[in-house]
Amino acid sequence: MIAKLWSAAREWAARLFRRKPPELGHFVAESKLSWHGWLAATFWLWPSREYLVYVPRGYGGWRRRPLLVLLHGCRQTPEDFAAGARIAALADSNGWLVLLPRQSRKANAWTCWNWFDKATSAGRGEAAIVAAQVRAVRRAYRVHPRRIFVAGMSAGGCLAAVLGMRYPALFAGVAVHSAVACGAASGPLAAMQVLAHGADTAVEAIAATAREVAPRRALPVPLLVVHGSDDHVVAMRNARQLVRQYLVFNGRLDAQAAAQDELPAPDRETSQTPAPGRTATTIEYRDGARTLVRMVRVDGLGHAWSGGDPAFPYNDPQPPDATALLGAFVAEEIR
Repeated sequence: MIAKLWSAAREWAARLFRRKPPELGHFVAESKLSWHGWLAATFWLWPSREYLVYVPRGYGGWRRRPLLVLLHGCRQTPEDFAAGARIAALADSNGWLVLLPRQSRKANAWTCWNWFDKATSAGRGEAAIVAAQVRAVRRAYRVHPRRIFVAGMSAGGCLAAVLGMRYPALFAGVAVHSAVACGAASGPLAAMQVLAHGADTAVEAIAATAREVAPRRALPVPLLVVHGSDDHVVAMRNARQLVRQYLVFNGRLDAQAAAQDELPAPDRETSQTPAPGRTATTIEYRDGARTLVRMVRVDGLGHAWSGGDPAFPYNDPQPPDATALLGAFVAEEIR
């Protein structure tokens, strides 16, 4: 009798503590409002946007996780961006949560983020809405408050540049693919000219002013820039201006420095040929062991996510893999 009871107890304990297979990664849809999210140009539009959260495979909710915020480009959806950049695989392999805001066609007919809107470039508007989404996800999930990163492609990259500069205490790093500096356009009418020819504002002065009001504990905000030499939508000049802006913001460069369209000599420069006809040149500006700004110029790349899935819009299958570059950048900052 005792033996039978002992056997039943062992069987019950085995079922209780049996290791379950990890739960598969999945998306959760939500929406968030910000009272600071009214746009200057369309002030009648309700300041709320939908978003997706990707919960990685095996997420248990016990330990704090890094959060990666990904902002899609024009004529894209969060689903397109996530699939083309293979974000779920990156999140699953690292255990990172991912927030994917969704632009509304009511806010922009081409689903572009309104980075050129004066309220947004100042940190209100859609920048405030995305910041509110980040805080909502941070409360709902076990997000590490000092391991939140924002990245974006094209118009999403433009908004990512704004978020890093206007919310430095919220983000531990910024990654921008094929985009422009914060406040680069003086208004909506100037946006297309800025994309083609560079900023019509003093982006270094914008950075200097932002640095004055930023909490010192929040600086520096590391920046990764990826840009194609054959990008005929967003000129390469914008990438250089973005690098200069964040060098000023991070205290490495004076806003009044001469030769304002050129870059200072980098601390490190490397070049690779990941595929025939495709050269990737990386320059870095560092503060000791820490990266302040890293720019990857990809020769032969147009206006597309490098190394992405070409079955989805605005993805180029040729290396280097921008998702891997993003993953390495985030991993470097959180180790």
